[in-house]
Amino acid sequence: MKMFPFRFVDLFAGLGGFHLALKRIGGECVFAAEWKEPLRALYEENFDMRPAGDITLVSPTDVPDHDVLTAGFPCQPFSKAGEQLGFECTQQGNLFFNVAAILKAKRPSYFILENVPNLLKHDGGRTWTEIQGILGLAEGGLGYHIRAERLSPHNFGIPQIRERVYIVGSRRSLSEFEWPTISNAPTNIESVLDDHPTDAKQLSAQVAECLSVWDDFLRLCPKDVELPSFPLWSMEWGATYPYETSTPYSRYVEKGLDGLKGYKGSHGIRIGYLRDLDQRWAALPSHARSQELVFPKWKRDFIRQNREFYARNSQWIDPWLPKILKFPSSLQKFEWNAKGGKRRIWDYVIQFRASGVRVKRRTTAPSLIAMTDTQVPIIGWQRRYMTPHECARLQSLDELKQLPRSPTRAFHALGNAVNSSVVEHVARALLATRTVRQRELWEADTIECP
Repeated sequence: MKMFPFRFVDLFAGLGGFHLALKRIGGECVFAAEWKEPLRALYEENFDMRPAGDITLVSPTDVPDHDVLTAGFPCQPFSKAGEQLGFECTQQGNLFFNVAAILKAKRPSYFILENVPNLLKHDGGRTWTEIQGILGLAEGGLGYHIRAERLSPHNFGIPQIRERVYIVGSRRSLSEFEWPTISNAPTNIESVLDDHPTDAKQLSAQVAECLSVWDDFLRLCPKDVELPSFPLWSMEWGATYPYETSTPYSRYVEKGLDGLKGYKGSHGIRIGYLRDLDQRWAALPSHARSQELVFPKWKRDFIRQNREFYARNSQWIDPWLPKILKFPSSLQKFEWNAKGGKRRIWDYVIQFRASGVRVKRRTTAPSLIAMTDTQVPIIGWQRRYMTPHECARLQSLDELKQLPRSPTRAFHALGNAVNSSVVEHVARALLATRTVRQRELWEADTIECP
């Protein structure tokens, strides 16, 4: 159901997820900005308006008057997957201040911002405190009432777990504002899939072989052995290098080349027999080559858990282990997220990530990221990758007339996109806070802003 008309701007527009969502409820986009030229051309094709380019080159006073500002400002500076430089990231981290400058110049009634959940915890919470100070009611702030919440598409019946933080602001009190109701209804990825689409990318020989090797691992695992929920790092099976109170690097600092003598590296390789430091270093798992005197707790825990799992199960793991050695390090790691399910890899959704081969139930798809072709979710029971159009459904962007023509660019853009269905739920809840009098003013075509 559409609401009364309003004007909005779409900053960092990408594929136009905000545009689709707000247009559905009666919004008119009066300005958009996107710095990537291919996406600007695509936005014009989909929405009949060409976005401005680099937002840093746009004067805030040149942005048309509007009622709602929307922005999925770049998340990389705050993401756990990146360097987490935040506002110190000179290329992208300070783009938030361009958003704030437009809010200051145009003073729209509302805003909706989207980012990664880590934004709230970044730099010990100081980044979020600074954002609230800039936008909020404190002295020197822009005077907005602010609320923030983590939401994911699966909360609204869409089969994707992709949590993002949504920040809403209003020039009037948000005392009557309530976040949209979360649905507990079960989801299934098959609701967005086509049946053996002809344009789906097929599995390469290496990918198919790797999955078959891990399928053998599942088959060989005794029924009375519980598959762990922590990531399985096969390179730790047989390794003995120090990790609890010291590290390979600290041993090298202390004793030089001899510091690694007597230890075993990846898959039990004897390090001491290797001739020089580079060879010995390369024989260690990649996660053990860091120049750390002490490993962080999470890494120590994963190493310990893997070595203990191997110690209990080496009898059936050892005959299998040589099969995994031919693959790159990232394919030697395995995450089983289907606890209690049938131990057959082809029955599930699979994704290749730098952290390993992830296996998930059919209830949801893995979180879409700015994916390379090899990170696109694999539909195991059809032995093929998801298509761009299927991924668009996961992002509630299937209304778009056109996606990027190149699958590589399409997957990357979809991974960066905002989910338009989640945005619509948030926007409806936010705009419902207007009073009856405000509705009357809008319906009378007044330009007065609440």
